[in-house]
Amino acid sequence: MTADQDGSGTAVCGETELSDSLQTFGAVLKALREAGGFTQEELAARVRYSPAYVAKIEQGRRFPPETLPGKAGEALGPVAGKVLAAAAKTLRRKAGLASWFLQWAGIEEEAITLYAYECRAIPGLLQTEGYVRALFDRRLPPVTEEQLEREVAARLDRQKLLTQRPNTAFSFVIEQALLERRLGGAEVTRSVIDHLLDVGSQRNVEIQVMPLQQEDHTGVDGQMYLAERPGHQWIGYVEGQRSSSLITAPNDVSVLLQRYGKLRSQALDCRATVSLLEQMRGAL
Repeated sequence: MTADQDGSGTAVCGETELSDSLQTFGAVLKALREAGGFTQEELAARVRYSPAYVAKIEQGRRFPPETLPGKAGEALGPVAGKVLAAAAKTLRRKAGLASWFLQWAGIEEEAITLYAYECRAIPGLLQTEGYVRALFDRRLPPVTEEQLEREVAARLDRQKLLTQRPNTAFSFVIEQALLERRLGGAEVTRSVIDHLLDVGSQRNVEIQVMPLQQEDHTGVDGQMYLAERPGHQWIGYVEGQRSSSLITAPNDVSVLLQRYGKLRSQALDCRATVSLLEQMRGAL
């Protein structure tokens, strides 16, 4: 997901179970790259993505961004660009939650700004391993131990973005109630608070807590994610029960940006957030 919350639905499976179509697209990209005489690092530099991102696309672990065929065409030639564009259109016609999340995961990896407001669970990019396991252990229908381990690994792998993209500005607004719930118990909650304090000290990460009592609250319509792409286009992403969607219409994205901006002003500032987190940790 973000499939960030309860781990249910096809979105999480999309992170860990490689679909044939994505693997095929990745194999085509790899074949075209090798035919052009490029290493992954060389192609990554030309298409302006990280080598790790290109590798994940070739492995079928990431949904290719819309700009990839055009950029690859400039590096590998117009025929290669057309082949990749046709393959990408086929992927985008595939229905299903997994594809939506893989596409959002790709957007996350190229974002220069990422906003997240959560009222359901700690955002996936900020979860500890214990918290992830607490979420997945409570999932219905239950999964096998093997599947759980794959999905935990996939969730933790995504979190590398926070350190691998130091020039990306990350902003999180999290409801205090998520910590008061103590999902997984006091030890898990203590670990989550410690992790939030640690990650929040990074120069490119801002974490704010929305207090339990807040008469002015703009987040009543639920969680939201927003990403600014390298070309400065903004995209929104929302989730529900076993459903999710990207929001690309400028008017709709503008509404989410307005709401997120208001939420930031209504939440505790970063210093007050640190004080509250330290107070909550001491009470555990």
